[in-house]
Amino acid sequence: MSQLFEKIPMDGVKNIIVVASGKGGVGKSTVAANLAIAFARDGYKTALVDADIYGPSIPRMFGIEDAKPDVTSFGEKDIMFPIEKFGVSIMSIGFFIDRSQSLIWRGPMAANAVTQLFENTQWGDIDYMFVDFPPGTGDIQLTTLQKLNLTGAIIVTTPQEIALNDARKATSMFTNPDLKIPVLGIIENMSWFTPEQHPGEKYYIFGKGGGHKLAVEFDTWLLGQIPLVMEVGEAAEKGLSIFSQTDKQVVKAFEKIAEHITSKSEAKS
Repeated sequence: MSQLFEKIPMDGVKNIIVVASGKGGVGKSTVAANLAIAFARDGYKTALVDADIYGPSIPRMFGIEDAKPDVTSFGEKDIMFPIEKFGVSIMSIGFFIDRSQSLIWRGPMAANAVTQLFENTQWGDIDYMFVDFPPGTGDIQLTTLQKLNLTGAIIVTTPQEIALNDARKATSMFTNPDLKIPVLGIIENMSWFTPEQHPGEKYYIFGKGGGHKLAVEFDTWLLGQIPLVMEVGEAAEKGLSIFSQTDKQVVKAFEKIAEHITSKSEAKS
């Protein structure tokens, strides 16, 4: 299937990694945003593409909702320049629509809009580009998988079975024989809750072991577990980096996951 589609030239981008989930509400965008920041902090030239056309949340998470990318015309083509924040080059459809506007687009139109975010943006040299997928396995996902040379995919899930069922569908999309996108690993989000007053305690309010179970099923790695911490959600709402927060267990989790992804992606290259 994928060989029937002409690939988008992304000559300056070394690695493209999609961050996906089968369902919404598992913190996929938060994970994608903080992974990008973690890689930028490690000295990599990093980009983040918000491919969730119907519900772009990356501009809010980075505190750049009012930003407008520069656009320059080259012949008949308009070239966009990404917004920079926390060392990450960011592009999102959210920069071009009113935040209260609802996009009523059929699948092919939405997929075409995502293609333009990649094709019509001046990215320059990028070591790692992360793509924040919308939930599900629709036109946007399939078009991106078919038209980009991907390093691999990361699946985000929470521990409970209902989230795992949807994450399985997302993982199966990548392992489909017609696509064959390497699954670099699973990230389990909201793995446990630790009260601020009792830092030594863990409460597995969404169950336990789901991420490991999914990794075993698909013969891939559990890249890491991220605890449920109120500061993370508050940081996203305010456009702040979690790396400036006081709860270092989340910071350490993302730093360790970044190390695992680097080793897995370099092994694929």
